[in-house]
Amino acid sequence: MADGKITIDDVAKALGISKTTVSRAISGKGRVGDSTKARVMEFIEKHNYRPNVMARALAKQRTYNIGVVWPDDYDASDLPFFQRCMMGMSEVTSSFGYDIIVSLIAGGDITGLKRIVENHKVDGMVLTRTLVNDAPAKYLKECGLPFVAIGKTVEPDIVSVDNDNFGACKELTSILLAKGHKKLALIGGSTNHIITQTRYEGFAAAFDELGVELDKSLIYLDIDSNIRIKGILKDLLRKNVDGVICMDDSLAGELLARCRDERVKIPDDLRVASFYNSSLLESTVPSVTSLNFNDKNLGAVAARTLLSMIDGDQVQNQMLKNYEVVLKESTK
Repeated sequence: MADGKITIDDVAKALGISKTTVSRAISGKGRVGDSTKARVMEFIEKHNYRPNVMARALAKQRTYNIGVVWPDDYDASDLPFFQRCMMGMSEVTSSFGYDIIVSLIAGGDITGLKRIVENHKVDGMVLTRTLVNDAPAKYLKECGLPFVAIGKTVEPDIVSVDNDNFGACKELTSILLAKGHKKLALIGGSTNHIITQTRYEGFAAAFDELGVELDKSLIYLDIDSNIRIKGILKDLLRKNVDGVICMDDSLAGELLARCRDERVKIPDDLRVASFYNSSLLESTVPSVTSLNFNDKNLGAVAARTLLSMIDGDQVQNQMLKNYEVVLKESTK
């Protein structure tokens, strides 16, 4: 005990009992007399004993790990989002003595997730993406492991934490419509991602609220290839649109590249905005109007919510309003 820290072995020697008896007294499991248990608890309280992680895990039947599920089909534009979320989660979990295990999911293959859960490696999970056909969420519900989804979900009994993507997308679209840009196009990714549907709903709601007719022929979804952007650009120019909003900055960056190739001037010939902003857009010329979200805080809230669930507390879905519309040169 020279360094001021004591171990189970120190407690056992001081009280003249076995380490097993000390462990049982601390965990409350196994047969230990009341008087012996009282002596152990009095001693560890007096000497400020704190069980190490393994001892706490055994005592509470916990691993002191949480799992974080990442989709392995993310592209460069998604990576900053996952990194910032992970930073927020890590700051919270580390302060509670938890570590993070990352599980990559390829499409509908949840073998890795099942292995982590069935080998009892985690106390709970965070899903970083929500899907219309959500195999990971369905599996976690069935096995009863506490989990939190980052993103809106269609399942009422799944706890979710999300940024207000609907409100943010509606606000950015409303600003552009109010500036007189009535003929707006929208380019987005997979409709199996709930975020795609949410962004579309926010876009459409702005038209409805301002009484502007939405031209659905200008909606381009399930765009999973950069090759298609070139064809879409030609279509937009032929239809003489006022501007285009991309659902993420990967699409926005590719559209800007195609505009340079085709000698399309922004914002003179076409206005461009993005419903998400990451480091990918920081150096673009011209600078792009976009939405900024606090993804680090999103991850932190998700982690705190999961830890509360693991402790048996009642938790609620949370919709975070911390976003800002950043107007830049691309929509002047």
